[in-house]
Amino acid sequence: MGPFLLTLLYFVVAIVVVVIGLFIFENLTRQYKDWDEIGKGNTAIALSVTGKIIGICIILSFAIYNSAQILDTVIWGIVGVVLQMVAYLVFEGLTRKFSVEEKLHENNVAVGIVTMGVSIGLAFVIGASIT
Repeated sequence: MGPFLLTLLYFVVAIVVVVIGLFIFENLTRQYKDWDEIGKGNTAIALSVTGKIIGICIILSFAIYNSAQILDTVIWGIVGVVLQMVAYLVFEGLTRKFSVEEKLHENNVAVGIVTMGVSIGLAFVIGASIT
């Protein structure tokens, strides 16, 4: 398969994995819907979602670098989405003084930035483990 066609195929795979990941994250939050809040101008949630998108794409990029087949990239993408969900839930559980979900809904940009950082940072760790 030529490089142009392969790039196109990886591009489509990435979009599908990101959309599925965002759908799962959207249903993970109980107090709000991400895209409704972004439409209202909620910067904190926009930052959090951006971190998730970048995080998933970082994991996919490592998978592409280290995989011989597109199926490997899809599998690692799914693993990445699951681990990003786990990271969000752990982060929510470790912040006992407040609810991350509530603070994001209240447009607390500081919490949005930290949430974005957690997603991106852990994506590098997850990605680096792909061999």
